[in-house]
Amino acid sequence: MSRLGQLGGKLYRGEVSYDFVGRQRRWYTISGIILIVSIVALLVRGLDFSVDFKGGAVFQFSAPSATQTQVSDAVAHTGVSGAVVQQLTGKLGNESWRVQTKSLTSQQTIQVENALTSQLGAKNMSTSFVGASWGSQITTKAVQALITFLIVIVLYLSIAFEWKMAVAAFVALIHDLVIATGVYALTGLQVSPATVIGLLTILGYSLYDTVVVFDKVRENTAGLLGGARSTYSEAANLALNQTLVRSINTSVIALLPVAAILFVGGGLLGAGELKDLALVLFVGMLSGTYSSIFIATPVLADLKEREPQYQALAKRVSVRAAGGRAAKRAAAKAPAGGRAAAATAQVPLPDDEADEADTDTEYADDTASPAGALTTTASRVPAARGTPGTARPGPRQQPRRSGSSTRHRPAGKKKRR
Repeated sequence: MSRLGQLGGKLYRGEVSYDFVGRQRRWYTISGIILIVSIVALLVRGLDFSVDFKGGAVFQFSAPSATQTQVSDAVAHTGVSGAVVQQLTGKLGNESWRVQTKSLTSQQTIQVENALTSQLGAKNMSTSFVGASWGSQITTKAVQALITFLIVIVLYLSIAFEWKMAVAAFVALIHDLVIATGVYALTGLQVSPATVIGLLTILGYSLYDTVVVFDKVRENTAGLLGGARSTYSEAANLALNQTLVRSINTSVIALLPVAAILFVGGGLLGAGELKDLALVLFVGMLSGTYSSIFIATPVLADLKEREPQYQALAKRVSVRAAGGRAAKRAAAKAPAGGRAAAATAQVPLPDDEADEADTDTEYADDTASPAGALTTTASRVPAARGTPGTARPGPRQQPRRSGSSTRHRPAGKKKRR
């Protein structure tokens, strides 16, 4: 078995564990910094929407000897401002260009085409137009799809799990959504319909990973309130460790082809729908894996620990842990002859274990000797279950008969002298 497989087995059995839930403040701080940077970028720079959303004209042509500055100047000389110039390919020796402008009249379109042809020697010119109304419809449909997706997800998680798990998953989804859009604002890349498709895809991927972790959390916390073994946070952290290797393996396998499309395909083919889709998938998968491990489960644990029954459970676990530490310290400080007595020292037990101890004591009282019988002192002390060195009850003395000391014998027999 590989080292990663051995590590996965140790994490599943609880032999190795990392306290993800206990260090939630650290993860909240890191995510807070990333979110602040993304929000500032969105407010200051904003998103650069493609022509499909805001309408306009698109000129695509090939000009091997042209530069980006020359293309921008050629369009500006026609009186058209605010043109967006993109280089589609740059490593195959045949540079192609894509110029996006606002909505133009027929005369302005002809002027731009003539300027690009005469000044840059543009060839294979293709022009497309998108109306403003069509762009607004695309924007409305994209927003509706996103809102519908989030509502359906919250309803599903509320029915399949519970509403607090739905809230934690929703927080993780918003976390991934803000980070992905913030990256587009920082890099200045255009938001196209392919970007919206990729965004919905990565939200589903992030949710898939979160649901797997939550299912394990539900399994580990079933019947947790009936004992005093661990708190809800500890059980949730164990579930997170048990699914950690699976989350890492799934994310790496999914990121490899996306990275190939982004860095290899995007580098060779340049800007386009393929690069837009690959970028949002790459960023979203990374942030989705991070949020399912460091955000969703810690948020769920924080919400559950506020419930009164889990607060009482945390107190019982704390009392039990304190009693165990006190017994260990007493056993360590006691001399060699007194360790047996220290092992039988009474330790405060949680409510469920105290009830079991009371039941054992009552059972010992019911099996005591009849009235008038003499017993040793050790026989009245209930034995500690499973505690080494506990004294066993001594032999019970036979009761004495009251009355005459003469024995009664069968009739016809005399006592020999």
